[in-house]
Amino acid sequence: MVRLEGVSKVYQRGASIIRAVQGVSLEVAKGELLAIMGPSGSGKSTLLNLIGGLDRPTQGDVVIDGHSTRGFAEADWTQLRRERIGVVFQFFNLLPGLTARENVALPLLLRGEADPEKRVEECLAAVGLANRGEHRPSELSGGEQQRVAVARALVHQPALLLADEPTGNLDSKVGREIIHLIKTLARQGGQTVILATHSRSVAEEADRIVLMRDGSVDGEGVRA
Repeated sequence: MVRLEGVSKVYQRGASIIRAVQGVSLEVAKGELLAIMGPSGSGKSTLLNLIGGLDRPTQGDVVIDGHSTRGFAEADWTQLRRERIGVVFQFFNLLPGLTARENVALPLLLRGEADPEKRVEECLAAVGLANRGEHRPSELSGGEQQRVAVARALVHQPALLLADEPTGNLDSKVGREIIHLIKTLARQGGQTVILATHSRSVAEEADRIVLMRDGSVDGEGVRA
């Protein structure tokens, strides 16, 4: 599903050179739930951004469904995300002026679907918010906002779900609920999931854990 071939990302800030990701090669199978675990600054979020086309590698290639993205323009990445990739962020990234229902509908509207209501209602029900669709983000708890974000990420039935610290802004109980929700819905929908986390307990929900430190893979293992 996803293959990274010697992927590196270097930033220059003034006179400083920051090697955020260094020579990462990695393969993620279709339907796998992979956790990329590491401390703040380890490069895990940058790596997730490179996989989703939110940033570009300095070196190497991101291969998705057997297709190289090396020559992709921004329009190519935009189309790929609209059709094949869903993203869940730590800070929800919901539009404050829209209701939960309208936030969830956005990916379908951006794809030009004229009648997204049925699919939106299905997704709100799947995340336990069937009766909260008319509420704006400010009227929802943090856990409810992240549930809306999960529904939005899955509403267009992507093949790949990227989750960047999806529990990082939640307390431990709600965080466990969210990671179990992501895991359950992804299994039902057949999605491949790559999540970045600093939390061992979250990572242990995955099929496989990749450890990152200082921009490089520092080890990996398969969960029992």
